Amino acid sequence: MGKQPKTPESARRTTRSASSVSPAPTPSKPSAPPKTPELSSSLNQLLSSLPGRKAQILDLIRFLGPSNAPCLPLLLYGNASTGKTSTVLKVLEHLKRPFVYASCRSCHNPRILFESVLSQLGSNQKRCKKMSDFFNYLKEALAERNNGEMVYLIFDSIESVRSWDNGSKVLSLLLTLYDKLQSDGLGLIYISRSTPDVYLLSFGMFQPIDLCFPDYTFEEAHSILMRNQAYPKLYSSFLSVVLRPFTRVTRRIDELALALDPLYKKYCEPLTDLTIIPNEAMKRRLCDYIWSHVTAALNQTFTIPPRALTEKGSTGGIKRQLSGLGNETGLSELDFHMSVSAKYLLISAFLASRNPATLDAALFDSTGGCDGRKRKRKSSQSVIDKKNTRAEEMLTKGPGTFPLERLLAIFQCITSVLEEDCPLNEGKPLENGIGMMSDVLLQLSTLCNSSFLCKSGNCPLEGSVRYRSMIDEDMALKVARSVNFPLSNYVYRR
Repeated sequence: MGKQPKTPESARRTTRSASSVSPAPTPSKPSAPPKTPELSSSLNQLLSSLPGRKAQILDLIRFLGPSNAPCLPLLLYGNASTGKTSTVLKVLEHLKRPFVYASCRSCHNPRILFESVLSQLGSNQKRCKKMSDFFNYLKEALAERNNGEMVYLIFDSIESVRSWDNGSKVLSLLLTLYDKLQSDGLGLIYISRSTPDVYLLSFGMFQPIDLCFPDYTFEEAHSILMRNQAYPKLYSSFLSVVLRPFTRVTRRIDELALALDPLYKKYCEPLTDLTIIPNEAMKRRLCDYIWSHVTAALNQTFTIPPRALTEKGSTGGIKRQLSGLGNETGLSELDFHMSVSAKYLLISAFLASRNPATLDAALFDSTGGCDGRKRKRKSSQSVIDKKNTRAEEMLTKGPGTFPLERLLAIFQCITSVLEEDCPLNEGKPLENGIGMMSDVLLQLSTLCNSSFLCKSGNCPLEGSVRYRSMIDEDMALKVARSVNFPLSNYVYRR
């Protein structure tokens, strides 16, 4: 009797272990292994145009979401020259999203800012001074669009608003637009050099999503500087010599490009053919040739043209010009060495601590200090007593505190006035002050570590660090004499 094929029991009753086993694959078309999603060519082009910002670009695209989808406000923050503005503008152009861009640095007061935003939205309102009017006009302009298309408002350098008149109110208005407008067709993007902690008290119900833009690394700075070079091999050998020492001082691309440009010209002087690819021996010779200039450029912390230049006289001696920034008699009075920029920064800090902030515009006018030709009113005895009382109060309180913005403003005023007086500087203006700010900040840190200045903590209203000058008037006069600076013209006498 032949065996009958029995139906397996597992076919009628499926156990837990049997259900976990997948059935045998059919001999059909084999399945391909899963592939990672490839980036589109346009996105690859966007990433290549912004080296070192791939993570920020992808995060920004993810935060913005699909077209016409509502999104929470975004806060892009980081140090200067870290690609915040260029990244957000190129991403929105890549996504073909309409946007309105307004820089709070170039729009230096509320009226200009409000009118700039409204004009880009197509509003017919020509004048807008009040915050309430701006809010109403903005709401009307968004309602008039009525096409269901998302529009993004970009407020760049929003930390500058704090220095405006009623800056805290304007800042609060800008940061709470999302809560007040309640419009699904509006996206808000804020760009700032300050961290989100500074704006915590100004945010509304919805805090923006923050996205940090860190400083460029050495490799990222190298790749950015290598772009659009006519002779990439030669420039790469040049960067291998000079870039690393400069990145220890600053990572700002604009400052690096400004500092490296004259050095690259000096690097190419011994070469007759710029298309040549330097070998190791040639690299060493070029390095030896340029290294003294690199050292001098690193020691030059600020590009104030020295007016205390020396030139040979007809008798072969050295003649010092009287219009110099410094002189030997002044330098001999100081028992320590300090760079020219540090001296001017120390003078600026002394003036910021000594003078009332309300008198900065009068003291640092285009005439260079107080105008002694102004008619003086005859002071009564009560006015004199009040002045004496205020002077005693100031002596009791000690030097006042000041924010960083005021210090830099005074610094720029006193240096620009002296540059205009220098006949040797004609035709050679400072290069936009780009190379100045980071070097001044380094000098500021040095002065704080040396106890010439001190930090007095954060101001709860402004949200920024305040500083205080720790030198007396005698020390300030010595420093001023060493650079031939007329300190008495800028000190407010009560």
